[in-house]
Amino acid sequence: MGPRSIFKKRLKLLKKEQNTANPETVDSSAQVCPSTSDTSDKVKRESDLQGESSQWQPPAKKQRLANKPGSDSEEIILSDVKNIMRCVHQKIPPRDNRLNKFLTEKIKDLETDKREVVGVFGKIGAGKSSLINAVIGEKDLLSSGNISACTSVMIKVEANKDNSKYEANIEFITKKEWKDELWFSKNFLRDNADQESDQRDDDDCEDIVEKLSALYGEDWKNKSPDDLMNDKYFKEIPEFLIPECPIPKGKTLTVETAKELSAKLVRYTRSDPKDGGRDVKRWYWPLVKCVTIKVPNNDLLKHVTLVDLPGNGDINKSRDTMWKTVVGSCSTVWIVTEINRAASEREAWEILESASSFMGNGGQCQHIHFICTKSDLIEDSEDHSAADVRAFILKTNDRAKKAVREKFSKLKKVKKHFSDESFKVFTVSSKQFLKKKRLDRDDTEIPKLQEFLQDLNDCHSETLNYVSGARGILSLIQWASRRRRDDIKTAVNKVLQQKMRDELDKVRKPMKETYLAFEKCLSEGVEKSKRSCEKDLKSVIHPNKSGSGFHGTLKCIVQHDGIHKTTKGEKINLNMKLSSCLTESIDEEFKKTFPNEGECGPFNGVLNSFSLDTKMMKEKTEYKDVELQLRFLSTEEEQIKAKLNNTIRDRKKSIYSSLTTTIETNMQKCYDVSKQIEGDGMLRKIRETMVKHVLGSKDVMFQEAKAVMLKQLDDLMRDILDDLEKTMQDSIELSLKTDGVSIPDVTLELVMVKNHYKELQGREAQTKNH
Repeated sequence: MGPRSIFKKRLKLLKKEQNTANPETVDSSAQVCPSTSDTSDKVKRESDLQGESSQWQPPAKKQRLANKPGSDSEEIILSDVKNIMRCVHQKIPPRDNRLNKFLTEKIKDLETDKREVVGVFGKIGAGKSSLINAVIGEKDLLSSGNISACTSVMIKVEANKDNSKYEANIEFITKKEWKDELWFSKNFLRDNADQESDQRDDDDCEDIVEKLSALYGEDWKNKSPDDLMNDKYFKEIPEFLIPECPIPKGKTLTVETAKELSAKLVRYTRSDPKDGGRDVKRWYWPLVKCVTIKVPNNDLLKHVTLVDLPGNGDINKSRDTMWKTVVGSCSTVWIVTEINRAASEREAWEILESASSFMGNGGQCQHIHFICTKSDLIEDSEDHSAADVRAFILKTNDRAKKAVREKFSKLKKVKKHFSDESFKVFTVSSKQFLKKKRLDRDDTEIPKLQEFLQDLNDCHSETLNYVSGARGILSLIQWASRRRRDDIKTAVNKVLQQKMRDELDKVRKPMKETYLAFEKCLSEGVEKSKRSCEKDLKSVIHPNKSGSGFHGTLKCIVQHDGIHKTTKGEKINLNMKLSSCLTESIDEEFKKTFPNEGECGPFNGVLNSFSLDTKMMKEKTEYKDVELQLRFLSTEEEQIKAKLNNTIRDRKKSIYSSLTTTIETNMQKCYDVSKQIEGDGMLRKIRETMVKHVLGSKDVMFQEAKAVMLKQLDDLMRDILDDLEKTMQDSIELSLKTDGVSIPDVTLELVMVKNHYKELQGREAQTKNH
């Protein structure tokens, strides 16, 4: 589209927003890619725009809802400014000089893709699918009812921004992973059958039989693992047979409606062929790693991904790694359970406790929502009036909320990572939200969850950051196209260099103090780990459980490198158990250093306070000639701080998990030896091997975990300081020491972006006052 067509489109959209519109004002915000061919025309338009800028007024009160931060009108502004910057990018000459390269990179760096992840946990039958369907307004999207959900498949639901179709991408585990699983499964079943009846592990056997029967029917019983890898079993999913590549290509389904997609997905996400899908001959869910569903035309999913998560990871290594990554990236977690046993439901609270370290210190979660479903289910409702039924339901909801909050307050392990302020309880009824028989729409509390997702979608910060960055870059380009006094530039450079040295020292000092605090905590953790490691090990390999069949469980633990998930959903993680004293020793200090809520702490806090005081310098008369450079530097300062805050958020996850990862690496030799043990006395021999290894390596293993974590922490400190100094140093040098004789004039573009920036600031201030 050319400038004229884009102008007409923007004008039409803006007229819808405003009851009365000033044609000249609309022209300034709608003109996207100005032509620079006619100089006199450009000067005239620039003059008009400057006049409009001085007359800019905030939106009228009746327009506040339409023009609130994050509304559609801001998307128009963002689109306009992006188009302006694309045009500016094209106008920068492709000459091989430092300034041009610098400007090109800065324009590219403006692009960001904000995405919030909401993880949804809950046991089968708790109402997760119905909840997600109701919240996003797609009642037929996720199957619910008679067919049992598969507990191992992760399902992501996000927006389809490419077209108006319903799509699903199915990602499979690798052929090697499945072959390894087949060998283990067949051997496990054989060994279990050889045991005495009171020594058999029937629960894990049932899990394996269900998985193999789903994919192979009866064929698996009399065939070897090599035979079961024959391509004939996978001819409907040729994508599974594709050799491994860095970016896995899954199977894609594309249909017109949510109902069609749901029907096609059944064999990839559900696990009970007896209850549904009678025409299905082969179920592929054992091979599925993740399903990503893309929904068209859904505003709640613009910047939000909902993820239906297995309770506590998986024994398959690639599935478990993906689970940890996704849980660690969740900004919000929904724990879903039925209201009638919300406070006493064992599985829901176990999920919260087992995942809390991955979400808290090991993640970025800020909100935990405990969602009690099916709040409208009461007995003998026909014998009472509608008003009495509603009153009874609301009273029951209040009691459930109180009981759940009391339960949360007693969870010491979870409270190490999350405060009471981060925990909220909702009582919902997806059924009543759609039918509105017993409860009003708001009583179902689905609208509250929708409002929460809408707030996560808020693109105001993204728009303001982009427009602010664009304004800074255009300020630098505009200044670089003209020549200025060298004496002023030299004086300003001297002031900025000294200020930067002082500010870097302020950042460095609290970081160093934090490093010493962690060193002290970890030293205590190492000594405690040495004393308790044998007891911790035996609590896993010698559980205080009556009955038999533990040999199979222990075999599973060593086969999957210290991790096992029982058929009842309980997850055993020996590596986390052995590293527990280390993680407990730093939990409090870690939360204080890297808080998920707010932007404080010795890393984020001091980084956010870093400032070259360019705003104050701009107000001084002697620096008037370098006002544009100072504006650019102010923008650069905000951009690099935002980038480094994201770096801190991502790197802190690997720093925290490094303790368990180092223990797992050290235990690998022990696991490999134990995998080879078979025959008589297998259980005793595996236990002896593991005890011998842990006691023999405890003096090195825990000290090494401490050293690895401290090195990663030190690397983060150095990278923050180096990146901060280099970025600002380059920006100062290029903004004050370069005269860009080949740089285009961007006067008009700068005025237009400044107008947008003022408008956004006005809206933000108006919203706060309102």
